[in-house]
Amino acid sequence: MHKRFRNGIFLLAIILIAAIAILFWFKTKDHSTVVFKELSKIQHEIDSLKRIKSNQENTYKLKPFNPNFITDYKGYLLGMSPEEIDRLKKYRDQDKWINSIADFKRVTQVSDSVLQKISPLFKFPDWVTKKKEKKTSIRPSIVQKSFDKKKNLNEVTSEELQNEFNIPDFIAERIIKYRIKLDGFVADIQLKDVKGLYKNQYHKILANYTVKNPKTIHKVNINTATVKELTNTPYIDFETALEIRDLIKSQGKISSFDELEKIHGFSLDKIDRIALYLEIE
Repeated sequence: MHKRFRNGIFLLAIILIAAIAILFWFKTKDHSTVVFKELSKIQHEIDSLKRIKSNQENTYKLKPFNPNFITDYKGYLLGMSPEEIDRLKKYRDQDKWINSIADFKRVTQVSDSVLQKISPLFKFPDWVTKKKEKKTSIRPSIVQKSFDKKKNLNEVTSEELQNEFNIPDFIAERIIKYRIKLDGFVADIQLKDVKGLYKNQYHKILANYTVKNPKTIHKVNINTATVKELTNTPYIDFETALEIRDLIKSQGKISSFDELEKIHGFSLDKIDRIALYLEIE
């Protein structure tokens, strides 16, 4: 091969190799740039989601709440110890309510530092706040209407209870649900069984409402009643019915409802309501 021709081929090869190297370098650079931009975009989205989550958590922590309904998780976020949360639960299980910061401190025995941090978040119902505002004023006596002027307690609505007596909506609904469970109140005194209803509210309602035309109750003799008949009484569950039957078998007939106090754990607080459904012969 002629020397000049051979040199031309060699030069062409060098040019081709250089062109391929340059092309490969630019392609790699462009790909790296694209990958870097994609990664930066994804990281930006992740950071945005983290900020949103953090803001939501902070909003949840700072949201006002009713201290009567603190859950285990909520108490943990507020910095309360398990013992303090348990004290609150036991207090609420007795159907008692926290109506002030002082009540919360007394019941939970929470430290002053924690109380100072979380007490600004306490939000009590409007009826509790209004009650505190009117506490120093002279409370007017409750005017009792005559039987004829009173409305039927078995027909009162949740809205009437809320509007006429400032009963909280959930308590008003509880009254209606309990009335349905009983298939209608038999006597005014059964209103006592509604959890969360204050004595003052109880007396206000009965000053304006009463049970009219109650359904006829065929009372059952407790000394001869079967377990099934006893459990049909709204205030006696299956276990208590068994214990009543065992008591009567062991000692003979009972002559007074007060003798039921011999049953472990039996409370005489509802004897007057039980007597609406049972009798002693």
